[in-house]
Amino acid sequence: MSPVKAVLFDRDGTLVHDVPHNGDPERVRPVDGAREAVALLREHGIGVGVVTNQSGVARGLIGDADVRRVNRRVDELIGPFDVWAVCPHGPDDGCHCRKPQPGLVLWAAGRICTDPADCVVIGDIGADVEAARRAGAHGILVPNEQTRPEETAAADHIAPDVLTAVRALLTGPPKGRVLADERPVKAAFATGGAAGTRGRPR
Repeated sequence: MSPVKAVLFDRDGTLVHDVPHNGDPERVRPVDGAREAVALLREHGIGVGVVTNQSGVARGLIGDADVRRVNRRVDELIGPFDVWAVCPHGPDDGCHCRKPQPGLVLWAAGRICTDPADCVVIGDIGADVEAARRAGAHGILVPNEQTRPEETAAADHIAPDVLTAVRALLTGPPKGRVLADERPVKAAFATGGAAGTRGRPR
């Protein structure tokens, strides 16, 4: 059995294409490989969760109910997930849960009854992997066109897509800086959908 007990995903830009401050479930679109990645983890008995900043709540752009509706849609399309951890605060609120603070990761790990050291956090920006580091978990960055170069340079582990990230940790915590794509060559070059529109604030 894999020493990794749980994988916690960022939501926007990692599991689904990022629609800034989205409150509409109909606009939820999974990224390539997200369904397969989550299914693979569940097949191996590894817990799955989501840790997501939703500052649109603090900004008054969306409500808590909107976030729950979108999360339910993500659950329907990609999940089910064992735990959802949501930070509704803004960047200046000084909370302990907003990534890159470790609160969401620690809380989600606790809900799955897993030590953070046995968790992997997969996300697309530096705040995701920094939250993992501060919590004592492993972090994998899956960059897209909006990921800042300095975030990629600082990441301990990088994968070209979410499915590659998951495949790389099935036998244990991530090893090496650039994680290899283990899919058959034909499959590796068969997909590569366009990324959705993103806005950095979450």
